[in-house]
Amino acid sequence: MLGRQKSGSVVCRSCGRLVGVGDSKCLNCGAANPALWGFAPVLRKLGDEAAVVQLIVAVCVVLYFLTLVVDLGGIRNSGLLGLLGPSAVSLLHFGASGRVPVLTLGRWWTVLSAGWLHGGLLHIGFNMFWLMQVGPLVGRFYGAGRMLIIYTAGSVAGFLLSTLAVFLPRLVTGLLGGVGGFTVGASAGFFGLLASLIWYGRRSGSGELSRRIWTYVIIFALFGLMVRTTDNWAHLGGFLGGWLASRALDPLQPERGTHLLGGLICLVLSVTAVVVSLLVPLQF
Repeated sequence: MLGRQKSGSVVCRSCGRLVGVGDSKCLNCGAANPALWGFAPVLRKLGDEAAVVQLIVAVCVVLYFLTLVVDLGGIRNSGLLGLLGPSAVSLLHFGASGRVPVLTLGRWWTVLSAGWLHGGLLHIGFNMFWLMQVGPLVGRFYGAGRMLIIYTAGSVAGFLLSTLAVFLPRLVTGLLGGVGGFTVGASAGFFGLLASLIWYGRRSGSGELSRRIWTYVIIFALFGLMVRTTDNWAHLGGFLGGWLASRALDPLQPERGTHLLGGLICLVLSVTAVVVSLLVPLQF
């Protein structure tokens, strides 16, 4: 079912018209390699937005339990979001990001892996609940591929800003609760998805949608300011990253095969970042 198609016609990865599986160029839109070596049908089968959200949730849950199991003696119970939290060493091994991992230990790839890790039971429960509420809506407007790109862009931008915010004046960083040494969580990517819905509302003329999502953003931002352990810089960066990615990926244009390919690449890079984190020894 997921094999490569070697003969016949397929849908062009760019314009959606039928092309020969061996065509080097689409006669309709001019896209090179429109059949993606015969794998274009596979990408379209993987383009179900609900399934993609379920995949994100499943990977996050599996990684959460793995971070607990590898260091049972280090499980923490600190704070509201730290109940049943993996140890700091465990999270570092799996790809936690932030000032210490990136700037001190040189683990720069963790800006990709940290969004799949969580610091406690309520932390992952809260993030996964809201991801399942918002993700399918973003997928309906943008498609599964663009949703993954936006989610990844928000996550990477969030952890980059959280890491680099240490170079800002302390008076500025204190406005959002300061900058921590370690950071994890899907909320940076989630804020990117919220930004994409606001952009969709603006782009499509749906002011009601934009106003409703802004209300959620403000509520989540206030919650973050009240909970001391929240990485508000990651949330801000995630929102900005999602906003920029959404502007580049016009939601009023149909999703193309290249979007699905881009989303798949984002997923592969994120999983690879977790694997690299596990393979590269920690050097304190």
